[in-house]
Amino acid sequence: VALVPNFYFGMNTVLDGLPKRQKVLLLSGDYPSINWPVENRDFEICYAEIDENLEQNIAVAVEKYQPDVFAFSIVQYISGILIDLNFLKQLKTKHPNLLLIADATQFLGTTNFNFEENAIDVIGASSYKWMLAGYGNGFFLIKQEAQQKISPITIGFNSADANFGKIKEIEFVGRFEPGHLDTINYGSLGESIRFLQKLGKDSIERHLSSIHEIAKREFTKLGLLDSAVANRAIHSCIYNIKGDAALFQKLKENNIIGSIRGNGIRVSFHFYNSEKDLEKLLALLH
Repeated sequence: VALVPNFYFGMNTVLDGLPKRQKVLLLSGDYPSINWPVENRDFEICYAEIDENLEQNIAVAVEKYQPDVFAFSIVQYISGILIDLNFLKQLKTKHPNLLLIADATQFLGTTNFNFEENAIDVIGASSYKWMLAGYGNGFFLIKQEAQQKISPITIGFNSADANFGKIKEIEFVGRFEPGHLDTINYGSLGESIRFLQKLGKDSIERHLSSIHEIAKREFTKLGLLDSAVANRAIHSCIYNIKGDAALFQKLKENNIIGSIRGNGIRVSFHFYNSEKDLEKLLALLH
């Protein structure tokens, strides 16, 4: 586990450790923390579209372009579209040399996720979202096999545990931790993890699944969802509903927090939200 101040820092560290001119597959319109660091480096880049056929689009793009790396968000920050993790296992089985790098900022903290049992090679997240740990802390997990493909160039005295004699023996994780770490920030992350564990990852997942089932059904009835979301079998706890600035203000005045994203209003649910919260939102949308 590498402790980082945010996803950007870790992502840039990983990318600086990849061979030049590698071919990287991205998703069009994915979060800037994924796409910008790749697009501003000397990589050959190809894209797959984000729509209701996301997994099929990725499979076709991998066959067509034969990329070395696929970098993506597990959950799309605008639409809430969730990539099928079982699809990633199938993709990895068919293309074992494809390096899978994932941003899990909008995902971790909502489900019982096991990194070791998943196909993803590198996963990172800022902890401000569903991990509830505030700004200034995040983490990266890198599988042992993936470490053989990545040679980070970032270095600092802390990388060697402040030991002059260890400059030639720096561990892989040390490249992500070149300087002093903010103990208060990471202490906050530690407390959040313990809190979520106390609630129970399975309990959180079941609760969100229950609310999500109702939300998607009712949002679809009201015609508030894009077809790319309405027609998919799986989804996250994030929704982008059709609405303008007036609706956004109406929700705000009724103490419902949303965000203007893309062409709509993003609303999300976590374990602290109840079905009554959803009912209140639906009443304002009718």
